[in-house]
Amino acid sequence: MTRIDDTFARLRAEGKKAFVSYIMGGDPDAATSLAVMQGLPAAGVDIIELGMPFTDPMADGPTIQLAGQRALEAGMTMDAVLDMVRTFRKADAVTPIVLMGYYNPIYSRGVERFLTEAKAAGIDGLIVVDLPPEEDDELCIPAQKAGINFIRLATPTTDAKRLPKVLENTSGFVYYVSITGITGAAAAQAVDVAPEVARIKAATDLPIIVGFGITTPDTARAIAGVADGCVVGSAIVKDIGSGKPVAEVLANVAALAAGAHSV
Repeated sequence: MTRIDDTFARLRAEGKKAFVSYIMGGDPDAATSLAVMQGLPAAGVDIIELGMPFTDPMADGPTIQLAGQRALEAGMTMDAVLDMVRTFRKADAVTPIVLMGYYNPIYSRGVERFLTEAKAAGIDGLIVVDLPPEEDDELCIPAQKAGINFIRLATPTTDAKRLPKVLENTSGFVYYVSITGITGAAAAQAVDVAPEVARIKAATDLPIIVGFGITTPDTARAIAGVADGCVVGSAIVKDIGSGKPVAEVLANVAALAAGAHSV
């Protein structure tokens, strides 16, 4: 059982949906990013997705691309991201942390070394968007053996033939991408999401968390109402990028979390 498994078990027992937040590690600088991260649990965040900045973030829209650029320009590295996690863990040993990013920096570091350091730092899960199921031996299987969940994305184009392959070695939860395209591109619609979530649920016992296109408390409530929870990323990253004070960023996160938790 990972922290992710424990969190979903607790939420189920409480009759609650999960609220997952995404921030880019090191955006706009290490100190601000850490302060936001440390405030997320008290704002109602159940699981933190922490972005690893990368020079070619092909799945991300302009908002998160710019966040990655700001983080890289501020000197953020994988070591620095893991340091953020270690610092966070000194005060919080419960909240799950999922690293989200691309395979190139992991491959460059070496998979075994990366997994050892990530596990020791307190990472619970990985989302690596450019590594398909056909490459599970590269990272997914080693991560599971190291006790780190490997979370796979399903999309509106993941058909009945493809879905079993996507789910085969997935653990922790399934991240359903509510729209076709990049992050921050359109608004998620519960009426479109509900049948897709039901279709995936028929094929797995894992929780289904929906992300992309969730920017308001009302949308968070609607999407959480048809899934096991929701992810908000671009809306939070946009607040950070606009230079809002940390307290204001966290107040807006709390409003989004309240929406998801009100189902």
